[in-house]
Amino acid sequence: MFLKAAGSKLVVIEFTAKWCGPCKRISPLIHAMSLQYKDVIFANVDVDESQELAETYNIKAVPTFQLFKQTRTLVSQ
Repeated sequence: MFLKAAGSKLVVIEFTAKWCGPCKRISPLIHAMSLQYKDVIFANVDVDESQELAETYNIKAVPTFQLFKQTRTLVSQ
C-alpha cells in the first residue's frame, strides 16, 4: 500500500477532478510545495477515476487535502 511504503514521512494527498476550477488554480502551488519540501510525499487522486478510493476517504468536495503520517489521517480539509 502507498501509505505503508511512505514509512514515517508525511503524505499529502490532494483529491481533485479535471473539471474542477479551484483544483486547477491551486495545482501550481502544490507543485511548488512538492519541490520545496522533499521530505514530504505529495500525491494526487482524481475522484472521477478513483471513485472507490474517494468514497473510502469520504470525499464530498474537491479539492480536498488529507494528510497522513504512518498510515493515519492527520488532517482532512
